[in-house]
Amino acid sequence: MRWKHAYRPPQRAIAGLCIFTMRRVANNKVYGPEQNDLVLQLRKRHIDQVLLAGMSANLCVQAHMHELLEQGFEVAVIKDATAAAQIPEGDGYLAALINFRFMANAVWTTEEAVARLSN
Repeated sequence: MRWKHAYRPPQRAIAGLCIFTMRRVANNKVYGPEQNDLVLQLRKRHIDQVLLAGMSANLCVQAHMHELLEQGFEVAVIKDATAAAQIPEGDGYLAALINFRFMANAVWTTEEAVARLSN
């Protein structure tokens, strides 16, 4: 099953903090974690708070945020650790940032996240 290869073991653990890296497995236009076992892996580790960052704010990051919130996780988005496409019809990053503000439990900069994790 190809989805099992979407995860590498946590790259490092810092006082209960697990860092997962994900990559896109299939070209099926599913941008969230519905096609993999992210929620299961987080629950197995008793993780209920997630910091999100990634390459495509208005697609993958936003889809993961939606699903994780629906699954009951607390989600903070690291706004300066995301990016999105800009096209003549609009700015994907700005659109995502507006949605993050409405939905995420928190929207932080990298500096704010590091400060909170250091305490």
